[in-house]
Amino acid sequence: MIWLDAMEANENGDREEALALAEEVVSLDGSHADAWFAIAQWTLPIDSRGNQMMPDMIQASKSMSAVRKAVELDPQNEHAWRIGGEIMVGHLGMLEHGLEWWEGRKGAAPSDVLPYFEQISILIRLGYFEEAGDYLDVLDEIIESQPNKSLEARASRIRVIYEEQGSMEKELGFEPQNSNDDSWGLISRMRKKKPITETYFLLMFVMPIVFLLGSVAMMVVPSTFIVMILIIAMYFGIARLSRRLLLKLNRPESFLNRAIDVECSSGKVCVPDDIRESKLYSHIVRKRTPAFQERLGVIEQSGEPLPRKWILNVPEL
Repeated sequence: MIWLDAMEANENGDREEALALAEEVVSLDGSHADAWFAIAQWTLPIDSRGNQMMPDMIQASKSMSAVRKAVELDPQNEHAWRIGGEIMVGHLGMLEHGLEWWEGRKGAAPSDVLPYFEQISILIRLGYFEEAGDYLDVLDEIIESQPNKSLEARASRIRVIYEEQGSMEKELGFEPQNSNDDSWGLISRMRKKKPITETYFLLMFVMPIVFLLGSVAMMVVPSTFIVMILIIAMYFGIARLSRRLLLKLNRPESFLNRAIDVECSSGKVCVPDDIRESKLYSHIVRKRTPAFQERLGVIEQSGEPLPRKWILNVPEL
């Protein structure tokens, strides 16, 4: 009856009452999977006027605790696994725990390919490209055994990202746990500047080239229609070819993002003070969620240094 009252309160828009009733349900019956899942959802803030409201660290942590209990009691609750993965990685920055979380989903649903996508994304973010490649190969084998155009397209996109980022890493790698890594010098030199946005890059680099080539085409080709087609083709072609240049220019941002991810994954600091106080660092952190920022602040205050021999714990395939 209390659970029915909780659902009714939620339907009537009284989230606070619904949450209190759900908590009463699990205090009386700790095996009530639906109530635990409801707590995980109702702890998170309600969207306001179409704007997605982000949880703070306390809300995210409480929701994560409840969703852990929900999947323990009901391992087939796919929605709970998704919410847990989003909170753990996106809001709390616990990427290493995120790998373990999605490994748990594999055990509950071996045919689900979502864990592979999520784990590959985490490995790429942290610079573990060899492991990410192994996971990609397994993902391709699974998709081949159960053909699905949507999954094939998604796998193709993530492989493009993997190959693009991996080739860049071969040119210049970065291990945040190594304070003597040369890439720290690159980040330090660019710490006073914000990264170049894709829109700015297109306007200031791609568009002038397209304009010049388009002007030449107008003098050579008599047909206006053909010129328009050529200009459109040149725009997309040059934008695609020049993307690698944009990635190189923004390497300091991507490397610093990796260092911040490593800090939140390990719970220990590795970013030097001069970089932490920089414009680039502030710009990157502002783009993270409120819970992530709060947790990162707690880690910064602890000041415990990241061991140079720190290695990500990657689940075996």
